[in-house]
Amino acid sequence: MSKNKQSSSSGLLKRVSGWLKKDSSDDTPVNEGTGLVIIPRDQHNVSRNQISEHALKVLYRLHKAGYQACLVGGGVRDLLLGLEPKDFDVATDAQPEQVKALFRNCRLIGRRFRLAHVFFGREIIEVATFRGVGDDVDQLKLNDEGRILRDNVYGSIEEDAIRRDFSVNALYYDIKDFSVLDYMHGMDDIKHGVLRMIGDPVQRYREDPVRMLRVVRFAVKLGFQIEANTEKPVFELASLLGDISSSRLFDESVKLFLSGQALQTFEMLRHYGLFAQLYPMTEIELSHEEQGFPIMLVAQAMKNTDKRLAEGKPVTPAFLYAALLWEPVRKRTEQIREKDQLPYTPALQKAIAQVLSEQSQHTSIPRRFSMFMREVWNLQSRFVHMRGGRPYKLLSHPRFRAAYDFLLLREDSGEVKPGAGEWWTRFQEASAAERKKMTHSGQGNKRQRKS
Repeated sequence: MSKNKQSSSSGLLKRVSGWLKKDSSDDTPVNEGTGLVIIPRDQHNVSRNQISEHALKVLYRLHKAGYQACLVGGGVRDLLLGLEPKDFDVATDAQPEQVKALFRNCRLIGRRFRLAHVFFGREIIEVATFRGVGDDVDQLKLNDEGRILRDNVYGSIEEDAIRRDFSVNALYYDIKDFSVLDYMHGMDDIKHGVLRMIGDPVQRYREDPVRMLRVVRFAVKLGFQIEANTEKPVFELASLLGDISSSRLFDESVKLFLSGQALQTFEMLRHYGLFAQLYPMTEIELSHEEQGFPIMLVAQAMKNTDKRLAEGKPVTPAFLYAALLWEPVRKRTEQIREKDQLPYTPALQKAIAQVLSEQSQHTSIPRRFSMFMREVWNLQSRFVHMRGGRPYKLLSHPRFRAAYDFLLLREDSGEVKPGAGEWWTRFQEASAAERKKMTHSGQGNKRQRKS
């Protein structure tokens, strides 16, 4: 390991004392040596009734075996805020192999971070060993920019708290006595609605640039204000996302836009320059106006996504990706038609191939999604055909419903003139006799035109 890498990891330990200072003005018990604030069971609202029975089973078995076992992270944070946690994570001083020895339904995963997954049917309880802040060069590996490549340094619960990203995610529900352990002022930040990075934000973002996306996601989800020192470096370090694998950024994108606040998340990502790192072609198109009006399709797609999720309806990431990349596909098609003198359909196919290839360098797109997107895009030009047997053939297509929804999205955003959407809505609902009449009087063009 280089000298810079050694100082980066050992320097973390030297700063611990400064991070753990606690100025407490109430009667809550404080351990002056570590900055630990213990919130007893009667002074917080986390209840075992709100915790997954499988998570409790893992916590109790670890505790019974003599290990320290705590619910940690988002689960504790959300329960304190009165929200329903999406999942429950456990932190313990038991090492992964020791966890595996306790649970037959356990599997160890990960190289970068060694974790234990305990399976209960479809529910997986993730168990992580307390992370340390030591500088074991064999277990902690950083690149020249300070990004963590491998991290299996184990330590105490105090060190584990320091290694977490935000103070509100560094709260531990101890199964031993049902207290909440607060090492990093997380309870204060929850009370004040503040999202604060633990430690030096610049270094923490360099260790893992995805934390910049998490800042946005949590700020929007929780309705919290981003603390000034946590916020400022994001503007300057957004380009570091270019070092993250496209598959990981795809996973993060799904979390960002399928959280129920896609529109607000989209706007905040653009504000900090993060969206341009994820979808550079789309950002270029969004920076332009068309006929004096801003391009609204992506924003409308985000709005519709939020609405569907609020109504309990399913949303496929493939449809959202189709909306995110439609503008680059549409513009690239126009350019190819003009440059290569190609008809619309061959130009569209070439544009789709180019855009998907270029986008995969930033966020990967699983094949099952890219196939869906291709079909939805290809079907758009067929909605102009409203006479004869073509409407019936299109209606029977497996992707008709998704393509129809996409057509409505294009109309709602102002990209295409309204009319076709209403016709196809009536056509779906019409009787056989009415459909026959509509296809004889339809005004669709027989020749394919640019959509």
